[in-house]
Amino acid sequence: MNITSKNLKLVIAVTYLIALFAVLYFVFSLIDFKDLTNYEFIRAYKESIFKYKNDNLFWLTVIFFIFTIVWILLLGFAGPILLFAGFVYGKWFGILIVLSATTIGATLLYILAGLFFRDLIKEKLEYKFSNLKIFFKKNELFYFLMYRFVGGGGVPYGIQNVLPVLFDITVKNYFVGTLIGSAPLMFVSVALGSGIERFIDKNEELSIFAIITSPDIYLPILAFLIIVTLAFSFRKFIFKKS
Repeated sequence: MNITSKNLKLVIAVTYLIALFAVLYFVFSLIDFKDLTNYEFIRAYKESIFKYKNDNLFWLTVIFFIFTIVWILLLGFAGPILLFAGFVYGKWFGILIVLSATTIGATLLYILAGLFFRDLIKEKLEYKFSNLKIFFKKNELFYFLMYRFVGGGGVPYGIQNVLPVLFDITVKNYFVGTLIGSAPLMFVSVALGSGIERFIDKNEELSIFAIITSPDIYLPILAFLIIVTLAFSFRKFIFKKS
């Protein structure tokens, strides 16, 4: 590797970190997390969001779509984005938007990581996950799709996005595997966000009893637990060494 290439990678890495901290600063400057525990504030904020959505559906969707791509590219984790999508757009339109945007963001991150951080990823992660190479060599798309479905075997979503650099998965298979494999768990998270919105709409006061007895809340959570259980069962069966 020549000096110019090393310098370029250093510039890209520094730029990435600056952008990451800028996004974090922007998010934390906009949100007072104390307000997120205030039920009345949440109800009032919901009304403002929905009024804006009704008046500016197209532009809100475009902004949210681009923001989600950038969020995944820089921060990696998807939980808050999934809940917000379900909260604002409902489970069906929400999953359509957020699944496509997170897939694009994850794919861009995979390409970026492969181009500029391959050596670092191999140095830090290869010894932990080298046993997975044998599976991806058998059928790259199938095993990557299963890898996404089982949540990377408990690996955080951000690391899931860059770990396949170790296995040299094609961009096409990465995109398709992420789009299909991530859908089940993401859908129940979006459905939970939608359920939270309906719960707030129906209940003027916060009640633990109302929460645990609301099908809008407990059904997505139950579905999530079932999918996670199935995912770990599939993981033991599919990724079992022959």
